[in-house]
Amino acid sequence: MNTLLIVIPILFIRYGLLSILNRESLKRAGFFAPLKGREKVAFWVYQITTIFIVLKLLFLRIRTDSDWFYIGLITYSLGLILYIVSIVNYAMPKMNGINVNGLYRISRNPMYIAYFIYFVGCTLLTHSWILLALLLVFQVSAHWIILSEERWCIMKFGDEYIKYMNKVRRYI
Repeated sequence: MNTLLIVIPILFIRYGLLSILNRESLKRAGFFAPLKGREKVAFWVYQITTIFIVLKLLFLRIRTDSDWFYIGLITYSLGLILYIVSIVNYAMPKMNGINVNGLYRISRNPMYIAYFIYFVGCTLLTHSWILLALLLVFQVSAHWIILSEERWCIMKFGDEYIKYMNKVRRYI
């Protein structure tokens, strides 16, 4: 089975669902906070690994010949569900712009977590070590992006965001 079938849903959720729910949120999702030092390198690593992950997925096949298929399918499905929920939550921030509803009560970065779970599922479905390596590099670079986003949120939202940071973990 071709992996194009598992790439389409994540693209629809990211761009289609978000634009249906709130066009302004689609613009916010495309915004990257100002970067400093190593964060600039991380940004490019993040962008390049994203491209390579998607391209790699387009040329892989889903392997249904092992028990890993079912584990991968469950992981992939969980990632998609979490991503849908995080997108819906992201599209409906408080009046001041801080997202604190839904999954954002548990994690400050549920979309990144959902992405990771989704891609782990893709890795398990394809049995691709290259995809796993790309995913690990992607995730490390995403951490640096998250640090820049947190710095920007502190500058934009001040004490309210710091209180949120003290109450809710960065990941889980």
